[in-house]
Amino acid sequence: MTETRTEPTRFDRMKVEVVSGGTQREGDPEQPEPMTMVLGIAAWIGLFVVLAMVSPWTLVFVVGLVLSVILHEFGHFWTARRSGMKVTQFFVGFGPRVWSFHRNGIEYGLRALPLGGFVKIVGMTNMDEVDPADEDVTYRQGSYPKRMWVITAGSVMHLLLAVILITSVYAVWGQVRESGRVTIGEVVVDSPAADAGFEGGDIVLSVDGTAVADRDAFTELLGAAEPGTTHEFTVLRDGTELALSATLVQHPDVTDKVQGFLGVRSSSEERLPLNSVVEAFGEGTQDLFVGMGQAVVGVAKVINPVNVWGHLVGTNTDVTSRPGTVVGAAKLSDDVGHYDGWAGMLGFLALVNLSIGVFNMFPLLPLDGGHAAIATYERLRSRKGRRYYADVAKLMPVAAVCIMLLAFMFLTGLYLDTAGGG
Repeated sequence: MTETRTEPTRFDRMKVEVVSGGTQREGDPEQPEPMTMVLGIAAWIGLFVVLAMVSPWTLVFVVGLVLSVILHEFGHFWTARRSGMKVTQFFVGFGPRVWSFHRNGIEYGLRALPLGGFVKIVGMTNMDEVDPADEDVTYRQGSYPKRMWVITAGSVMHLLLAVILITSVYAVWGQVRESGRVTIGEVVVDSPAADAGFEGGDIVLSVDGTAVADRDAFTELLGAAEPGTTHEFTVLRDGTELALSATLVQHPDVTDKVQGFLGVRSSSEERLPLNSVVEAFGEGTQDLFVGMGQAVVGVAKVINPVNVWGHLVGTNTDVTSRPGTVVGAAKLSDDVGHYDGWAGMLGFLALVNLSIGVFNMFPLLPLDGGHAAIATYERLRSRKGRRYYADVAKLMPVAAVCIMLLAFMFLTGLYLDTAGGG
């Protein structure tokens, strides 16, 4: 009797790719189509050219983000190889192949959509079809410590990169700390502050005779003032005290209430030098540890669909629960770069890597944290040498809900970052 083999449907293949982290099936054409290659290369080059023309700082941020993705995938790649698992693909981007080459049985290359990257490890789940000869080198046959090492390596790379970046910033430029004084960073054109003679670099000593030592006190005094009121400011400029007078106007961005507007960007923080690289490392890791706790709380808020819906309809004003995308981060990177230069940009990339590392480990498929949760569940169900294998197919409804939640978060964040005005 001849055995017949049913070809998997498109939906079956999609399910496997979802729970395996979005990798492409092995049946993809080995060589890219000429038109795909041309369009793909044009898309990548066009992206960087447009960014360079629009904002060099945004270009720096995007290049840094691409390098972070490559390092993330390299973490999976290196640990899988060290664990004896078979790796067949290492790609930057998704979608059709643009360019690739083979070395030692592994295909390396670039795909058309610059939206991430992936490493193909054989046998990520029991849904993957694997050559029987390769079963011993699959991810699913690896021990629990090896699987956890491989699956957490991407986030670990993000955290290591964050430590390196923040240590470098603190060692070269110093750590941002309260300076005990309010410094004007930028004066809005045609604003009351500009008319009064404020200049960038001015140090505000007092408002209406009340001394101010930090930005919060300065903002509180101005926030209580109404449009049309005139206020006296004492500022220090180049070692000389000056008296300035400004009449506030209605805040141009506030329409639902009366609020005075001066027209300055101020800060009471400045970069103070540290004594050594060791101190920079200690202060940097301490700040990142605090930031990691805040990131965990923030991600927990962001993945709550009630919070996301509130931002979409305008009833939620809590910025810590607002979903964001790379579009919003890229916009912010331009402001950071102009305001704080390379120190601010590298510090911002450190925070972005920290956030990605934390978010990626939340136990949601197809995130790495979802695979870590499955591996841990299998470990807990295994008894006395008998290995338990989770039926990943039964998790598809859960994975589908997670994907819909992530899509809802992404689309809401994209709307807020663009048309919604954030």
